[in-house]
This record gives sequence, C-alpha cells and structure tokens, in this order.
Amino acid sequence: MELKVVKAGDGPAGQELAMTNKVYVSAADHGTLGSVGGSIYLECAGFVFLATSDGCQIPQGAIGLNSVQRRLVKGSLGDLVTVSVFQPKKMVALSSAAIEVDFVVKKAGRTMVTVDGPELSAFLTQRFGQQYLTTGQQFAAEFQGNNYVFTVASLEAVAIETGSGDKVGRGMLVPQTQLLLSKAAGTPIQLSGLETQSRSTMFKADFSFEKMGIGGLDKEFSDIFRRAFASRVFPAAVIKKMQVRHVKGMLLFGPPGTGKTLIARQIGKMLNGKDPKIVNGPEILSKFVGESEKNIRELFAEADAEYAERGDDSELHIIIFDEIDSVCKQRGSSRDGTGVGDTVVNQLLSKIDGVNSLNNILVIGMTNRKDMLDDALLRPGRLEVQVEISLPDRAGRQQILNIHTASMREGNYLAKDVSLEDLAEGTKNFSGAEIEGLVKSAASFAFARQVQVENIKEVDVDSLQVTGSDFERALTEVKPAFGASTDDLNACVGAGILEYSPQLTNMLTSATTLMGQLRQSERTSLISILLEGPTAAGKTALAASLALRSEFPFIKLVSPNGLVGMPEHAKAAHIARVFDDAHKSPLSLVVLDDLERLLEYVRIGPRFSNLVLQTLLTCIKKPPSHRNHKLVTIATSSSAAVLESLELLDAFNVTLQVPLLGHADVSMVLQQMGVNNAAEVEPVVRTLSRGVPMKKLVLVVEMSMQPGGRVDPARFTSTLQETGLLD
Repeated sequence: MELKVVKAGDGPAGQELAMTNKVYVSAADHGTLGSVGGSIYLECAGFVFLATSDGCQIPQGAIGLNSVQRRLVKGSLGDLVTVSVFQPKKMVALSSAAIEVDFVVKKAGRTMVTVDGPELSAFLTQRFGQQYLTTGQQFAAEFQGNNYVFTVASLEAVAIETGSGDKVGRGMLVPQTQLLLSKAAGTPIQLSGLETQSRSTMFKADFSFEKMGIGGLDKEFSDIFRRAFASRVFPAAVIKKMQVRHVKGMLLFGPPGTGKTLIARQIGKMLNGKDPKIVNGPEILSKFVGESEKNIRELFAEADAEYAERGDDSELHIIIFDEIDSVCKQRGSSRDGTGVGDTVVNQLLSKIDGVNSLNNILVIGMTNRKDMLDDALLRPGRLEVQVEISLPDRAGRQQILNIHTASMREGNYLAKDVSLEDLAEGTKNFSGAEIEGLVKSAASFAFARQVQVENIKEVDVDSLQVTGSDFERALTEVKPAFGASTDDLNACVGAGILEYSPQLTNMLTSATTLMGQLRQSERTSLISILLEGPTAAGKTALAASLALRSEFPFIKLVSPNGLVGMPEHAKAAHIARVFDDAHKSPLSLVVLDDLERLLEYVRIGPRFSNLVLQTLLTCIKKPPSHRNHKLVTIATSSSAAVLESLELLDAFNVTLQVPLLGHADVSMVLQQMGVNNAAEVEPVVRTLSRGVPMKKLVLVVEMSMQPGGRVDPARFTSTLQETGLLD
C-alpha cells in the first residue's frame, strides 16, 4: 500500500520515537497490515523496519519516519512511499554485524569523545533487538548524552547445518549477535574496550578476482594478502601486544604486460577505505630544487594528518608508484651532478621507515627492472614484500580468456566453435596484456567481415560472431614478447634440412633426445649443446632446425647479424637480457650462432671481447632460478680449439660434430635436391679431393641447375672451381 510520509511526532516525544529505528502507523492501518497489537515488519525501498502504532498519533494513510529513514527510502515529508508486509521464508539470525559509529551532527573542532565499546554493544543489542538490519542501512540513537548514527557495513549469519559463517545482506539482530564496532573515518570518537574485536570490515565482502578483471594471479594475490593485509585485520592492541609491525611497503616486479599495474589499481576495490593514490614515477621529478622532495611529502600529507589525529585507528592509506625505478635508482648512479634522484630516495625512505614513520600507509611500487632499485629500499621495513608477477600458466591463461570474452558470451557474439581450453593451450608465454590483444585482434576480423567497404554505413550487427578461425588468424598476428623467434629461425633453415647421411641423422636424434630428456627430468634444469664444424658446414641451419623441432614456447636467436654496430657493453647487456627473459619461461631455448663472431675473435693478435666472454660463460652455466623451469642452449662454432683456449668449451655439456660432405654424401644431396642427371656429374664428384661444405654445395647446384631438374655438367664443374671446391 502507499502511505504518506510524516514525522513520528513533534517535540521531545517525537525526538524519542525517532531514536528507536521503528516506523509508526495508525492503529487502523496497523490492524489492516497485521494483527492488532502484534509485531509486523514493513519493507520499503529494500529496507525492513519494525512497525508499531504505540505511543504516537499518526493519521490513517500515513507513516512516521525519522530523518535518517527518510534519507534511506528517499522520501520527503508529504511524499507517498510504497510499503509491503515483510514475510520472510525463514528468520535469519545474525551471528555478527559490522557497524560504523559517527555523530549525527558533525561539528568542526569537536573534542575527542571516548565511548565504552562493550557498553555501546549491549545498548544497541537491547535497544534494537528483534529488528532487521540491512547492509548499508543507517539508524540513529542517543547514548550517554550524544546522538550517534550507526551504519551497517556487513552482516554475517551462521548456517546451522554447517556451523560456518556466511555473508548475508539482511538478518535479525538477536542477543547472540556479536557487534563489531568501528569509528567512521575522520570522526573524533575513540572506542575503548574492543581489544579482541576483529577488524575484518576493512575488506569488502563481495570482491572476487574475476569480478575485478584479474586472471591467473590467484597465488600472487594470496601472497600479497598474507604478507601485507592479514595483520591489519586484527585490532591495533593485539598487534601491539605481539610486537609485530605491519608491512608498509610492497614491490611488484616482472615482465611487461603481466598485470602489475592492474593488481595495484584493483587492490583498492577490495578495501572498505580510501581510494589508493596512483602516481607515475616521472611525475614526482621536478627541475626546481626541493620540488621533488616536496611532491613526496605531499603524497603522505593526508596519512600524516590522520595518523596524528587517530593514531593506530587511522584508515589505511595506499600509495602506488608506477615505474618506481625511474625515481628510486641506486644512489650515486646518476651522473647529472644534481643529486635529485638521491634526495628523492632519501625522502621516501624516511616516510616509510624513518624516525617519524607512519603506521597507516602501504606503499606499492611496480617495476620491470628490479635490479635498478636502490638496495636500501628493498630491505625489511621498507619494500620488504617482493612479489614477482610472472607469465600466467595454462589455467591462468584460460581464466584471463574467460574474463576478456565474458561480454562476448553474454551478448551471444562468441561462436560455439571457439574453445577457450584450446586457446589457453596455444597461447604459451602470452602475458595477460597479450591475451587481451589476441581477443581484440580476433574481434577485428569479425568486425571486418560484417563491414562493406563500398557502403560503410551498412553494418550487419545481427550476424556478428567471433569464430574459431578469427582466433586462428589472430594467433598469426599477435606474437608474445616471450615467444619464439620463428621468422629468424626459418630464415636460417632456408629450404630445409637435407639428411644426407646416417651420421647426420644420429646427431640430430641425439640432440632431440637430450632436449626431450630435459623436459621429463625432475633434477636437471639446464643443458648446453655445441655444434662444432668447419665454416659453411650448415651448423646454423641445424641449430635453427633443432630449435624449431623442440616446439619450446620461448626460443631466441642471438646472432652476430643482429648485433652489428653495437658497442661491447651493449652486446653483453643484450645477451644477458635474452637469458634473463629465458629464465622466466617454463621451457626456453637460446641459440648462440657463431660464437667466434659474438666474441669478436680475430686470429691476428689474438683479440676478443672479454666482457662478452664473461657474460657468455655466466649465462650458459646459470640454471633457471624458478623451480621446474628448463633452459636449453644451442651454440655453433667453427673452432673448438679457440673456444678451449678461451675456457668456453667447458661450459657446454655436449659437443656434436658437423662434418663436411664426402663423395657419397654429395650424391645423396643431389638426389634430395631433385637432380635427375646425377649420374652425369658423378665423375666430377669423385674427383673432389676434400670434404665439401653443405652451404657451398647447395650454392653450386642452384647456380648450375637448368629447367627440368637437370644440372649442366660443364657449369657444375666450373662453379666448383670458382668456389674453390675443385682444383
């Protein structure tokens, strides 16, 4: 029925009725709604109130609401509101209710008021017992001479069948309900006697990682919660007695695109508190003297003021530094002469863990380059929780795909032939950002299919579908940064591998077997293979072929061709970065082509780069730091003697010889290349007095090949002479 909103009463009597949280109706309406003299509950705008007609003079067709209730139901005096009798299927008794306490009227400069927590809990239970509470509801009461407003933050009811507590949206306040009281932010109230009371209202009850758009990082979030937030659930008095200090700093590091910034931004969504302050590292820096340090202090000013007012009862202030390596480099490493970077680090250290450090802050730093940060920033008491956000595993990739295709599924835009399980398997070493890019790319193919270039205004929305073939095309377009360098490797293989002899086949089989055994091994995580043989024997092609056959998700080629023009230190840094990236992948393979050229070795002198040599020695021997990660290194060399003199040969576990071709091998190569007159050039082949390099033989055959698969014997002979293979 619809009732007109009026006051419960005027004067002192009306003020007293307003503090009961009950709603008041006329005796006639009360009899119409329920039994005369009995308790009835009315639901209005989603809130349930105990209704009575006792002690008031309410006209028929009206409902008496206090000012707090009018705000809840969004009804002004004289408005009509719709009410209905609340008849629950079963009574839900609350086991606990988290309630925030504040003054009804907020006055500037009010002195601190100390309220006995247990007495207030007993008062609220007695005054509002048998009433229903709803999450988000407010109600007012007078206690010991002050008018307070109470806000329901969260509710929990115990299931009798399991004995476990479950979050609920509504329930009845009973004598057994535990009230978890906390003061509202910024109000001068001190609740005493609540040393053992939980502060679990710090976290929202309904947050989940998938709702927050975060996938594949459940373990990382679990570690973050345990290290940085678990202690803050408990009252300050308990933490003080245990002599445990809250974690005040955390560092998220890892490859680009894995979700560091996303985690930091979404942390605020799971807290019932202030929104995090997010600042990019370079924004702190200023060209004016002292401005950078001032910017740091301003970030902490609000937390500083609240801590001075409320002490350990202060709200948690989260300050997020994106790209923190830009402002917190190793002190003394900057050569600009200003020393600004050093003083910024000093200012940040003093705020986190200085003499007058704050206990109500959590600083979260994010970086791709942990190695660049100042060591003092990483010790316990500062950014002590260091969580690596690495590439997602198969389950994580599927979770991310679920998140990014959820709206497509709900709108029926995702075709039934799309298998997220298969996509998760086929996106090894994709970061979360790259998976999002993959979904965008697949959608772009679907969009293009429905748009006519001739008439771009006509768009067929009804038949828009993202299909499995769209994702297959997207996989050819979106490549992971930590994926395989297939283009470079295919260029090395060229027309393919010609297995001209059992010796070559056995060598390839041995290398493949070694890599397969490494996959299955529970103890070994590192193996290095050296392919050694004369120049132009085909070592690079064999190494590239082995890499492609391995089907490892991470394959990188380090070749002298890609390092042309780089100074010595840049080459060493590039090699070290490739191996560092390889350690982040569960299965990785690095091809080091032409070690002598990488080392800048020349016979005259001899001369070589010691910096690159030491880098190679370290990287080849260093096993992956992650458990169960595997690394294979395949290198090529034209002189094992040179490597031995440089003490690099011992860094390889296995050395496989790539020999030159003999007479029989040359004949086999001619057949595999489709030469149909091999018998005509056989006499010339038999006159070869020394071994033939594979690359030169292929060049000779291609230069002398005629239409129809014939080789011109005369041209074949002259080309052999021109290349120095025939005297």
